Order: sequence, then structure tokens, then C-alpha cells
Amino acid sequence: MRRQHQVAGLILALGLTAAGSAMASEAVRQLLQQYRQQGIETFDADAGAAFWQQTFDGRSCASCHTSDPEAVGRHQRTGKPIEPMAPSVNPQRLTDVKQMNKWFYRNCNWTLGRECSAQEKGNLLIWLQQR
Repeated sequence: MRRQHQVAGLILALGLTAAGSAMASEAVRQLLQQYRQQGIETFDADAGAAFWQQTFDGRSCASCHTSDPEAVGRHQRTGKPIEPMAPSVNPQRLTDVKQMNKWFYRNCNWTLGRECSAQEKGNLLIWLQQR
């Protein structure tokens, strides 16, 4: 009986992860479509990874989110934990377009001192979606 519960739990967990992954894919698809309408033709995961590590006046995405998006980060100023960005580890990530836009706006302004371009956001999304 215990084995059946373990198997059922594993199936449920895999199902929830798959559902989160599908939602992430749809939200990312919607945003990439918006960026394409702004004239961006292609997105590059390698450029997204490089951007994640790039330092802007002493700050980078990795400053709070760590260099590994599968790890728990910590906000540089407040010290609050930040759940992993990788959808493979955190199925809730990249599932809500409104939230993604909100955090791009806040984090890009805090890190870069400006909004991220559509190209930069698209590159990051492609890279994170693969994680």
C-alpha cells in the first residue's frame, strides 16, 4: 500500500510539473510574440545567459538570483530569499505574463538603471525556459 502512495505522489508531482511547464511555455510564447511585434526577429539563449552574468554598475541578475537559476537566491539589499527562476525547479516561474512584466520592469530598472530591451528580455526568457 505504501508503495502505491509513493507512486501516486510521484505521478501527481510530475503532472503538476508538466502543467507548470505548459503554463510557462504559453506565457513565454505570449511575451516573445509581443517582442517580435516590436521588430525582434530572433532570440538567443547564450546571449540570455551572458546577460544574466553581466555586471551593470556593480549589479547583475546573478547578484540576487545567483549564477545558477536553479538555486535559491537572496535579494542583495533586503536579504529576502528568492525562489529559483528555473521552471524545471520552480514550476510557478514564467507562468504569469503580468507578473513577468512587473518583475522585468522593477529588476531591470534596479539592476541596469533602465528598462530591459525586448531583445534582452526575450533572450533571458529563452535561456530560463531551457533551465
